[in-house]
Amino acid sequence: MKRSGLITVLTAGLALSAPWALAEESVRITPLGSHDGEFCSRDRALVLEDPNGTRILYDAGRTVAGPDDPRLGDIDVILVSHMHGDHVGDQRIREINAGSCASPDTSVGTLPQSNTVDIAVKKQARIVTGSEMPAFFAAKLKEAGANPANSVLVRFGGEREEGGVKIATVPAVHSNGVSPSFLTGPLAEHLKAAGVGASVGPPTGYVLTFSNGLVVYLSGDTGITAEQKRVVNDYYGAELVVMNIGDTFTTGPKEAAYVINDLVQPKAVIASHANEPATSGGKVQDGTRTALFRDSVNVPVHAPLSGRTMAFNGAATCISGCN
Repeated sequence: MKRSGLITVLTAGLALSAPWALAEESVRITPLGSHDGEFCSRDRALVLEDPNGTRILYDAGRTVAGPDDPRLGDIDVILVSHMHGDHVGDQRIREINAGSCASPDTSVGTLPQSNTVDIAVKKQARIVTGSEMPAFFAAKLKEAGANPANSVLVRFGGEREEGGVKIATVPAVHSNGVSPSFLTGPLAEHLKAAGVGASVGPPTGYVLTFSNGLVVYLSGDTGITAEQKRVVNDYYGAELVVMNIGDTFTTGPKEAAYVINDLVQPKAVIASHANEPATSGGKVQDGTRTALFRDSVNVPVHAPLSGRTMAFNGAATCISGCN
């Protein structure tokens, strides 16, 4: 059941008659990595901006320099795929380009709140998550003196609209424990002593439907799932995918290529979570996981170069900023 076809046709027709309209109707995606113009080992964060101006931060992680990072601008919504430190942000960079692309300097501590919560409080953004994560983030917002109602839920099978963007969560196969370091009091000590974390339910992926008709699948950290075919492709009709390729902890480049070529079958993909210094001088390096993924996929693969905005029309064609 493809939901974006009519809007895509109308958008494409408008673009043919007025080239300026194509740029105005594009979804702008800006990676916020550790090193300007590169795709580095800890990079996760993306800002996705709807043509209507709604701005969504996805997995702030460790490479956003806190809420005062000048690259952030206004943020309306924050999405978190799961509670691991490299996604929610147990630490962060102090400034862009500190350390190396392989080992960025993320020495600024953010515990027990997180980079995500710090940004949400300063930006007065809503945190939209699935599973049992909303209650956790509501408590964190309250502790920070912010409104706990800004942590909202969208569970598998449902949909929520924020600022004209439709947000749905889809299953991801990964772990989702909260480290004791995010907690305080006796419970934190007991969990730490036992070597376990608190459960906040399954991790999630997201499907976003933008106002220009573009449908984007954010995979989160996942392995191969049947839902990538039956739900992400068959029901939502995702045409642009942000796909984790890091291997060992997530889908590897060969497995991710199978997801793209055989299951989701989008029109374009942005590589993510490579766990390597994937580029040098903005070019994908030979012998990297990112290069293997690019060479194994049947559609255009775009490397998320930090600070470089990519613009996509409703048919998932990159109209500017892609390499």
